[in-house]
Amino acid sequence: MIDVIKGALIIAGALFMLLASLGILRLPDLLTRMHATTKAAALGVILVMLAVALHFGEAGVVARAFAIITFILMTAPVAAHVIGRAGYFVGSKLWSGTVKDELRPNYDPLTHELKSGMETEANAARTAKDTDAP
Repeated sequence: MIDVIKGALIIAGALFMLLASLGILRLPDLLTRMHATTKAAALGVILVMLAVALHFGEAGVVARAFAIITFILMTAPVAAHVIGRAGYFVGSKLWSGTVKDELRPNYDPLTHELKSGMETEANAARTAKDTDAP
């Protein structure tokens, strides 16, 4: 029974990774490609790691597999967000069918300044200090 579960996990993980690679090839712009690859590839790797944990069944291997799963769950969304934001800031074109661009009213492409919409007069008048990050 365990062999069937391991096989199903590996096949499902491989299919999700295949979907992620198809998303890279088929989707039209950076943001939609990242949407496909982040979720599908992360889920695919997680399923394969679960199969690895089941296959070996040793405490060290299981701990490493869950550490990898935890690492992927913590880093994949952050990395996708940062890459998407950087792509937007360098002028990566959005797909012509993009319906909503929430950054456009808050982003100045000349200064690369992004406003949150929560600025106050005190923050706007504030000057940079030595303790501020560059």
